[in-house]
Amino acid sequence: MSGKILRLKRIFNRNSGKVVIVPLDHAVSSGPITGLDNIGRIIQEVIDGGADAIILHKGIMKRVVPYIKGDIGLITHLSASADFSPNPNKKVIVATVEEAIKAGADAISIHINLGGKYDDFMLETLGTISREAEEWGMPLMAMMYPRGENVHDEQDVDIIKHVVRIGDELGADIIKTNYSRDERFAEVIDSCSVPVVIAGGPRVKSDMELFDVIAEALSQGVSGVAIGRNVFQHKNPKIMVEMLVKLVHEGWSRNKVMEKLNQESFRQ
Repeated sequence: MSGKILRLKRIFNRNSGKVVIVPLDHAVSSGPITGLDNIGRIIQEVIDGGADAIILHKGIMKRVVPYIKGDIGLITHLSASADFSPNPNKKVIVATVEEAIKAGADAISIHINLGGKYDDFMLETLGTISREAEEWGMPLMAMMYPRGENVHDEQDVDIIKHVVRIGDELGADIIKTNYSRDERFAEVIDSCSVPVVIAGGPRVKSDMELFDVIAEALSQGVSGVAIGRNVFQHKNPKIMVEMLVKLVHEGWSRNKVMEKLNQESFRQ
């Protein structure tokens, strides 16, 4: 347990107790999409922007991260699927906890979809990786999503609350999930004993829209954000990360952050 505690301190901000994570693992599922075509450059911009941690697959961690300047928390993603697969919701394990440790990771993450025909496989995967993470003293972030043919609304607070609690019950140390713009979302946080961070989701139409969602989620008790596309596909990822840090760690309002973003963008 001391290993988990020490590693989590490398990820969570010591002053705010919250976290700004930038997932950069999308190329396995979606290919080298815009923003990830030069992975070394985007990693450097995210570090320079002040993010607390990034999520990468093991190959990128071994080949690219050693040449990056600056310090950042490293989370190795252990699961994968391809969007063009006939079963993209079935995430399989493609790396081990030991591989993540050897690569220098501070934590590991896995993606779990519940609500479809692969639930038994997904739950078994979560249980197995949780057990191995405990043995190695590695923090586990479980990306818990209600997703499958039995889920009619992925934004339903009750089902989000259920899948988040499953992650908590089966040993996750951090949980990432959908944010539902519902005043009841605080129930998700209240029913979970570990930090919950919200996913960024698809590319938003405007920066203000994203800031509005994040500010609202923080007011309901979330412990931070895990924003991917809305950072690495932004016209200035470094500045975007800086603004997320202002929101999450420094308590800036969305209007103040937007004003600052406009000022910084004008100077570019």
